[in-house]
Amino acid sequence: MTPDDYPAESALLVNLCRRIGERGWCDATSGNFSLRVSEAHCLLTQSGRHKARLKNADLMLCTLDGRPVDPGHRPSAETPLHTSIYELDADVGAVLHTHSVTTTVLSRAVGDSIELHGYEMQKAFSGVDTHESRVTVRVFENEQDMPSLADKVRGAWRAGQIAAPGFVIRGHGLYAWGRDGLEAERHLEAFEFLFACRWQEILAGRK
Repeated sequence: MTPDDYPAESALLVNLCRRIGERGWCDATSGNFSLRVSEAHCLLTQSGRHKARLKNADLMLCTLDGRPVDPGHRPSAETPLHTSIYELDADVGAVLHTHSVTTTVLSRAVGDSIELHGYEMQKAFSGVDTHESRVTVRVFENEQDMPSLADKVRGAWRAGQIAAPGFVIRGHGLYAWGRDGLEAERHLEAFEFLFACRWQEILAGRK
């Protein structure tokens, strides 16, 4: 079994990577992206591949417990975060991880969450139908031990601390997800827009 067995999903993931990469949200081969393709597998970007120039050959298949189907392909070290999200919510069909400048800097200036309130763009999130709602985005401390970080994500999720379709790793970047690739992309774009607004507010002295 190879990515070629999932041509539509492979084409979608490649196009998502290129669009997001061209926006400067995952420079220097950073970031990683995945689509759930079965109850047991996800399609994933291989480690060290430039997202704005991604090709089908840069994709791989991985089991939902993090094992590559082809042992010759190297998944990102952050694969446990992708697979833990799929494990926690069977409705999640795509996970997108970016390293934008704004999110990276904002995450270093806040506490354990980013609070969003009063922005019309909040309605881009599934289930949010008014700017008057409050969207709380959990911020996790960065660490190199990805299985440990994935355990922290699972614990926060099960404790009801992750209600938005995304979370942030401090000084690192954003994870966003959705029921499919296009919903995940919409959520990602909304987060990046809202984080840029929040950062500008902080620079203007509005804490």
